[in-house]
Amino acid sequence: METPQNFIPLGGSLALQDVVRVARENVPVTLAEAARARIAASRAWVERVVARGEPMTYGINTGFGIFANVPVSAAQARELMRKLIVSHAVGVGEPLPQEVVRAAMLIRANALAQGFSGVRVEIVETLLEMLNRGVHPIIPAKGSVGASGDLAPLSHLALVLATDENDFDGESGEAIFQGERTSGKVAMQRAGIPRLILEAKEGLALNNGTAISTALVALAAHDAQNLIEHSALAVALTLEALRGASHAFDARIHDASRHRGQKEIAARVRELTRGSQLVDKAQRVQDAYSIRCAPQVVGAALDALQYAVARVEEELNAATDNPLIFVEGENGAALSGGNFHGEAVALASALLAIAVAEVGSISERRTFRMLDGKLNDGLPMMLIERGGINSGLMMAQVTAAALVSENKTLAHPDVLDSIPTSANQEDHVPMAANAARHLREIVWNTTHILAIELVTAAQAIDLRLRNQGKGDELLGDGTRRIFRRVRQDVPYLDTDRVLHHDLEKAAQLVRERALSHLGS
Repeated sequence: METPQNFIPLGGSLALQDVVRVARENVPVTLAEAARARIAASRAWVERVVARGEPMTYGINTGFGIFANVPVSAAQARELMRKLIVSHAVGVGEPLPQEVVRAAMLIRANALAQGFSGVRVEIVETLLEMLNRGVHPIIPAKGSVGASGDLAPLSHLALVLATDENDFDGESGEAIFQGERTSGKVAMQRAGIPRLILEAKEGLALNNGTAISTALVALAAHDAQNLIEHSALAVALTLEALRGASHAFDARIHDASRHRGQKEIAARVRELTRGSQLVDKAQRVQDAYSIRCAPQVVGAALDALQYAVARVEEELNAATDNPLIFVEGENGAALSGGNFHGEAVALASALLAIAVAEVGSISERRTFRMLDGKLNDGLPMMLIERGGINSGLMMAQVTAAALVSENKTLAHPDVLDSIPTSANQEDHVPMAANAARHLREIVWNTTHILAIELVTAAQAIDLRLRNQGKGDELLGDGTRRIFRRVRQDVPYLDTDRVLHHDLEKAAQLVRERALSHLGS
């Protein structure tokens, strides 16, 4: 059977961009035929174990966690699965955003489609139907330590998908369907999707994985890539505004460093400022680090991003529950391990959090320099005419400083803070979900920090051009187009006004990637 046109096939190699398209653009998903055979084979093995009552296999005919050695009969399999989901739905806090929920559903379905989880194909198909028809479970953001996977948040997801013989509305969780928040039972009924009674192993396969943490970091990594691109744009505009020294971006310097990211950022700034009549006009021997060393800092962040994305894409296609079922012909084995442990996700989140925080930190320093009349090469203090009666962009830099400071706190590596759980059976946990949530907040903060630099640089350039009685023809080929696009949404500041709206418009330009293609 061919994959329907415009559908993303599940069960093969899921890329970061696929997650973004499903999460944010509602691109539909289908299950690849090859995956169906793998799923069916592992499910058949589980059913044979249930029928025989042996061997003793974790989560199939035993309890969970500290109760791993407590036997459970085949007659109790459904009750065991239902109680697992109900007892583990203990998340707290505000609901995760819809895009994160969609990404998590996709990632969990893809993990099950690898064919190592022992579930029926109906489980995967139901997850995909929920995605394709727009049933979005309400999942509290907090409550996961990242091992054994994201148990609490994924249990809230499973409450909507699964039921029991009583089909009690009060234990069906909550979901959004067509903009309305209802019980999970009602949402599934309105969408025309039957809820399932979980059989042996299936509850554990649904909640024992890293899908929530991975969804958070995957979307954040995609956005971080955009921030790094916009950081190069901001550097170029600031270089123009301060008439900085271009030789710090000379390819020979960066080739000598051997760092790929550094070379890419320096090349991007050279491209953007090509043809500039402002750069080098101050005739300084060298600029401050926040300008001169921008390729080294932002380039290192780019290298960190590429490493993190590689780890995330591995996790997108991983089987992350426990035990895993390995079938060879009529034989097979259930092997208990720890693929649910989110260490790789937590470390990727930590690295990316530090990298993005650094991008924001050096951006704020450039904003500061442009606003200080002693450092900005002859421009007015706070980049405003009639200073004193006007405050100009003074408080915009204060906001940037507040966001940078918050990033420093959020970038503390959560992965270092293990707290044992489950009577010390789970004695080392990675706090992956916390790390990924904090990364997402750092990305949000840094979006606004860069927006503030772009607004500040545009104001400085305007003042520079007005002082010289010239137009934007003095700017480089790329920076001219970026300057003009910023000015479409954020006009020149001739007297004090409410800047909140300007900063939000600039942040939206960054989020929507409205500037990144203009310098090419």
